[in-house]
Amino acid sequence: MQIIKKLAATTSVAALLLSLTACANMSNQDKNTAIGAGVGAVAGSVLTGGSAVGAVGGAAVGGVIGNQVKPK
Repeated sequence: MQIIKKLAATTSVAALLLSLTACANMSNQDKNTAIGAGVGAVAGSVLTGGSAVGAVGGAAVGGVIGNQVKPK
C-alpha cells in the first residue's frame, strides 16, 4: 500500500510538471482555469479522503473559480 501511494504521488507530480509546459500559449484566463481545476481536484480529493467524486467535484469548482478570477 505504501508503494502505491508513493507511485501515485510521483505520477501526480510528473503529470503536473508536464501539464505546465502546455500552458505556454494559453491566455491568463485559461491558465487560471487550469490552475484552479488542478488545485480544486487536489483539495476535493484530500477533503473527501481520496474519493474520485470529490476530486472531480473539486476540479469543477476550482475551474469555475479560476476562470472568474481577473488579475488587477
